[in-house]
Amino acid sequence: MVEKKKNLSEFTPFNFTSAKNIRIGIVVSEWNDRITDSLLEGAVQSLTEHGVPSDHINICHVPGSYELPSGADMMFRETAVDAVICIGCIIQGETRHFEFIAQAVAKGIMDVGLKHGKPAIFSVLTCDTMQQAEDRAGGKYGNKGVEGAVSCLKMLALKSELETK
Repeated sequence: MVEKKKNLSEFTPFNFTSAKNIRIGIVVSEWNDRITDSLLEGAVQSLTEHGVPSDHINICHVPGSYELPSGADMMFRETAVDAVICIGCIIQGETRHFEFIAQAVAKGIMDVGLKHGKPAIFSVLTCDTMQQAEDRAGGKYGNKGVEGAVSCLKMLALKSELETK
């Protein structure tokens, strides 16, 4: 039997003592901005609630989700960020375009993180309908931007823990 995954939007804040020194980049797709703006708001709120100073959060926008990996790579190269959260929303259309974009974005974000040795977080919705996206951008399934922020902090905590061993 498949176990239902927990909703990190309901995550209880953890004590991340070095959050005040963390610098986070967030790259946001302008495509489907009603959704991505909500995801961004959730991510920023979560990061600040966990102690990341708002002036340590660097936000930039890219035209669409396909450009997220390039934006994340630029963010790592041009700024002093410890991690990048990539926020986007890809909604199924009538053609296979959706599949190609979603696969390229997922692989691209993973590759950027591995290239720089820093967390690159996939906070991209891949939905069949706008309603599914709304449900995941502050609706009945929480806010996946919050989950991206929590994943980012957990990965930075892991990196910090491993560096001390």
